Amino acid sequence: MVMSKIQKNCEVCKELFIPKTVNSVYCSKNCSDAAYRQRKAQKKKEEQRKALADRIPDDRLYLSVPEAIILFGVAKSTLYRLVRQGRIPAINLGTRLVRIERKAVERMFPIQEETPATGKKSTVKLYRLEPEDCYTIGEIAQKFGISDSSVYKHIRKFSIPIRQIGKYVYAPKTEIDNIYDPK
Repeated sequence: MVMSKIQKNCEVCKELFIPKTVNSVYCSKNCSDAAYRQRKAQKKKEEQRKALADRIPDDRLYLSVPEAIILFGVAKSTLYRLVRQGRIPAINLGTRLVRIERKAVERMFPIQEETPATGKKSTVKLYRLEPEDCYTIGEIAQKFGISDSSVYKHIRKFSIPIRQIGKYVYAPKTEIDNIYDPK
């Protein structure tokens, strides 16, 4: 059996690379730093959007186009198209003074409140841990070209169930394939 290294696409530059760990998603420090900067900029942009949205009174019947964009996350061209089609009632008070009826926009694009993560229900996965449905630790190490200790670390990290029969430890093929070869 020929052992081949697993290759992934970098999430930033989309280049193929051989990851140092199973969790690696960036090909270099430069790509990692670029992704970090993008996340920070996105977070700052979202905080600014929330601050602007908080300034808009809830009792206002008509909104300007920029206010509607901030509150509902709808593109400007979409809003103007819906106004032209007559699907959203609007008032034109002059140049760049289009006001859109808030209730109509709320019906079309409801404001999505952030739901807390505590409400998630965890699903229980059932596995067949019969030898024909599993790999041994040695088979995993040989197939994916990693050490036995790395296999054990990943099994613990991802909470993969294992079964020991005699001197062999078995792990489900589906879970192992998802970790090491997620095609």
